[in-house]
Amino acid sequence: MKTRTTTLLICVLTLMCSAFVSGQEEEGKHLFILSGQVNMALFDYESFFTPLVEEEFGKDNVIVVRSALGGQAIRRWYKDWKPLTGNEPKAQPALFRAIFNEVNPLIKGQDLKTVTVIWMGGETDAEEGFGNVYERSLKGLFQQFRDQLKREDINVVIGRLNDFGSDKKKEYVDWDMIRDIQVKVAESDDRYDWVDTDDLNDGRDENVLKIRPHNYQTLGERLFEKAIALIEKNKG
Repeated sequence: MKTRTTTLLICVLTLMCSAFVSGQEEEGKHLFILSGQVNMALFDYESFFTPLVEEEFGKDNVIVVRSALGGQAIRRWYKDWKPLTGNEPKAQPALFRAIFNEVNPLIKGQDLKTVTVIWMGGETDAEEGFGNVYERSLKGLFQQFRDQLKREDINVVIGRLNDFGSDKKKEYVDWDMIRDIQVKVAESDDRYDWVDTDDLNDGRDENVLKIRPHNYQTLGERLFEKAIALIEKNKG
């Protein structure tokens, strides 16, 4: 009888510990912030990204916010942006504030287990010729997210500029420079990574600025895979 009672007690305690550990693992929500320019603004994230992270973590365990606008330079997000010389144009970071106008009500009172920022931009900076300050600005923007959320453990996925402007040097003078910078920044930190989009904007022998609608599913899958890999690599 004593042996049976002891065995039963051990089983009960084991189940309680397992439930406790499992509950601990599920505590907190996973926040994903998607921002940038035209290809992020047109990305149907509710069809091709959100369902993937909801399946991975559970619908009640994720918060996904997309705040993006085409035709905008990084100075519309990064508050300390400035040109290499002179004082114009000025930083106007209203688009960064717009992100947190959406994010803040959703995370109020929530315990955030992970935060992942997904950024797709650079087209306007390449066209305006501000590649010489893009690396500093991109790093500064990601630090701005850390400062805003008061946490250093933010993961970042960069959707690199596609190859649209690589052969259009007169119109997009710094296109390849910014592509290189995006990879350089992504490879400079264990919490960063990047996604190639060069094969997502072509169709009928055209090389266009915008990702083709039928390729947004592939984009979503790539962004998801990189985001999950970073979360897995940096957990604990």
